[in-house]
Amino acid sequence: MWARGALTGIAAAAAALGAAEAVAVATGPRSAPLVAVGGVVVDHVPEPVKSFAIDLFGVHDKQALIAGTAVLLAAYAAAVGVLAVRHFWSGMAGLALFTAIGVLAAASRPNAGPAAALPSLAGGLVAGAVLALGYLGPRPVIRDEPGRRRFLWLVGGTLAGAAVVGYVGRQLAARREVIAAREGIRLPAPVSPAPAPPPGADLGIRQLAPYATSNATFYRIDTALVVPQVPPARWTLRVHGRVRHPFTLTFDQLMARPMVERWVTLACVSNEVGGDLIGNARWLGVPLGELLDEADPLPGADQVVGRSVDGFTCGAPTALLRDGRDALLAIGMNGEPLPLEHGFPARMVVPGLYGYVSACKWVTELELTSFADFDAYWVPRGWSAQAPVKTGSRIDTPRPGGPVRAGQVMVAGVAWAQHRGVSRVEVRVDGGPWNEARPAGTVSTDTWRQWSWRWEATPGEHQLQVRATDGTGEVQTEARADPAPNGATGWHTVRVTVTA
Repeated sequence: MWARGALTGIAAAAAALGAAEAVAVATGPRSAPLVAVGGVVVDHVPEPVKSFAIDLFGVHDKQALIAGTAVLLAAYAAAVGVLAVRHFWSGMAGLALFTAIGVLAAASRPNAGPAAALPSLAGGLVAGAVLALGYLGPRPVIRDEPGRRRFLWLVGGTLAGAAVVGYVGRQLAARREVIAAREGIRLPAPVSPAPAPPPGADLGIRQLAPYATSNATFYRIDTALVVPQVPPARWTLRVHGRVRHPFTLTFDQLMARPMVERWVTLACVSNEVGGDLIGNARWLGVPLGELLDEADPLPGADQVVGRSVDGFTCGAPTALLRDGRDALLAIGMNGEPLPLEHGFPARMVVPGLYGYVSACKWVTELELTSFADFDAYWVPRGWSAQAPVKTGSRIDTPRPGGPVRAGQVMVAGVAWAQHRGVSRVEVRVDGGPWNEARPAGTVSTDTWRQWSWRWEATPGEHQLQVRATDGTGEVQTEARADPAPNGATGWHTVRVTVTA
């Protein structure tokens, strides 16, 4: 009896989620209960938990959160079903609480209207109907064999139907027209093309990260549980705040502006020493400095707040966006329109600053304000308001713990110090003297550099370390620091076993 009750509760929850997904086709995917509740969790989870999730799951942290939420929901639904075995209306009260949580979560999301509550309400009604059909009160419908068969058909049919409806709803909610609109965009030719990487910029060494990171492998870290679907025909950028000349741009007006193309390496502040939350791409866009000059900031407007369509904010120093660096409002990435996951139709790209203060994706507003008056999304959560990228370096090969044959071994990796450049890379073995590595060529100070060093490896356990020196002559610090509050530091260390 208890097992059947639990199954009925899970079937009711599955039906609720399927119905909610179908309704979310009309109200937007962010109003679906799993996504809405997950968004609230992302916004309010303590910083140590957030960092642990990124360390454990990396770029798959969002999928892990959705899966974890679904597991908790299944457990809750099973408990509701068991409760309904003896106290049917208590079970219904549990469903009402489940519905209320979904409604409140959806209504609390940025830019949510009254319609955001509809998916959870519809899901709650469907769940109540399923629980009533599998009523487990004083006169169970599953006492005899025909009743058991009807019960199994009910549960199985509900789960299958919920899966189909949920899948179709999610596919429709993805708004295929946005994908079609992206595919129909023809990027304008830049008035200032990106320089071609010099010969030898990519050393072509096995296991070494390529100089250019593909769109498919470029890291993705953001707070959006579902990728925002922004039709370019309805996209606008509002430049406002403490400016003399506020204005609004449509996507067509943006596309008509002169574009520049630049190589820029972006890094996530959550990147651990030796981590892979960093990538180098060729970006196409309009200089942010030109847009800010048109708006003409007022005195004291020392912060530019980029605001995403989903309400996320990042804050970059106004002076840095106007100091001549290649800060862009980008629409293209590696020769194609921005991928949806990377900010289509437009995003910010700022060399030399960590992404959480500058790389606003799906951007719809640039607001001029001050650091004294406004804290962007991550600042109240314990991260620094000012976040220049720190000098870093990484050993890509040999891999940690991997077997290495004695003799000449190629040690290689990447080093970065965006907007300052890397002037030198050194490697040492077992704490011995530093050896000069050979940095590969690069197009500018705003990108990483590959490097290599030939090591005469002897049998045994060895420790390799790397450090870089930036273009100002400052050597990468040995001091170990966690990513919070403004970026990890320390020398990347790799331990290898050399066999004869």
